[in-house]
Amino acid sequence: MKEVVLLKLKRLGKAFLVVLIIVVLGLFIRIDYYVVSPSRAVELSELIMVEGADPDDEGTFYLVTVSQQNASLTSAAVAFLHPHMELRAADSVLPAEMDEKEYRELLAEYMTESQHMAKVVALSEVGYDVTIISDGVEVIGFLEDTEAADYLREGDIIRAVDGKEVHLASEVTILVQDRSVGDDVTLTIERDNRDVNITVPTGPGADEPEIPRIGIYIKSLPWEPVIPLDVNIDTGSIGGPSAGLMFVLEIMNQLLPQDLTGGKKIAGTGTIDLDGKVGRIGGVKQKIIAAEKAGAEYFFVPEGNMEEALTAARDINLVPVSSLQDALSVLAELSE
Repeated sequence: MKEVVLLKLKRLGKAFLVVLIIVVLGLFIRIDYYVVSPSRAVELSELIMVEGADPDDEGTFYLVTVSQQNASLTSAAVAFLHPHMELRAADSVLPAEMDEKEYRELLAEYMTESQHMAKVVALSEVGYDVTIISDGVEVIGFLEDTEAADYLREGDIIRAVDGKEVHLASEVTILVQDRSVGDDVTLTIERDNRDVNITVPTGPGADEPEIPRIGIYIKSLPWEPVIPLDVNIDTGSIGGPSAGLMFVLEIMNQLLPQDLTGGKKIAGTGTIDLDGKVGRIGGVKQKIIAAEKAGAEYFFVPEGNMEEALTAARDINLVPVSSLQDALSVLAELSE
């Protein structure tokens, strides 16, 4: 009997060793997928400093982030089984002919743009005069199999969307998303030193099919807001445009004498344009999970992400918003 037990233990040991070797090797074998998972929630008062800020606010606004890493065989298997992680095909994340370093640089540009936009919107909202100097929005690449490649070229400069003048890449994204999947969008572009109108069909997002897109990668050409006081935002390595709304709220909170949070812990996400419209974002489920872990009580969700957000929220109050004014109205109610 003892020999039988020892034999079984040896077999189990060998099986465990084989599994361990497979797992370890799997960590080093990269595949054409990305793992998206919850990351962290950061107090915005630690990232933003406004000249003459009001120091007496008791509540907290949070920026929430997701982690997006190139998958290995092992991490892909974990993500496939984990309820809070997603696997996304690499060609739905990286622009064609763009490597990960270039993509990270693009996200950094989007973050810078989001910060500039937030400064303009927040300061304008509290009564300051702010102007923008901009060279336009450039088409820099295409998603695989997008119809937009039949209409646009790399190097085209987008001047307007459906007749509305645009200065920034985030404005283009928000205006394109303000329709149903399959609708056409008319872009006014500068090509060969002349302006032309081109109508491009929208299609579904690869991982979020309810969000319309035209399948292009764009960037803002050099631009800057001219603002009358110092507003410093330091987000370190965090990239992307999706914190625009929360940047605006934190800047306003530091400028205004009242505490906009009403003493509450409030997280949220959403891009913002110069008109204060809040746009949809990716990774909303993972961001809600990160906010819940941080103890946030409320979460501002772009209306276009609300259906997906409801599948993730457990102990947090979701607040759908389509504009800055929506968020300010809710904050006023929470402060009563």
